[in-house]
Amino acid sequence: MSEALQIFSTKGDLAHVALFLWASASSALLVWSLREQAASNQRFQDFVEEIARITRLLDG
Repeated sequence: MSEALQIFSTKGDLAHVALFLWASASSALLVWSLREQAASNQRFQDFVEEIARITRLLDG
C-alpha cells in the first residue's frame, strides 16, 4: 500500500487519489441511503396493509 502512495505522491497524483476516495465514499453513501429509503418504504407499506386488514376485519 505504501508503494502505491509513494508512486502517486512522486507523480503528483495524490489529489486525484483523494478525489477518487471522496467520490467513492459519496457514491457508497448514496447507495446505502437509497437502500435504507427503499426498506423504509416497504415497512410503511406493510404497516398500511395491516391497518387496512384490521379495518376490513372490524367492518365485517
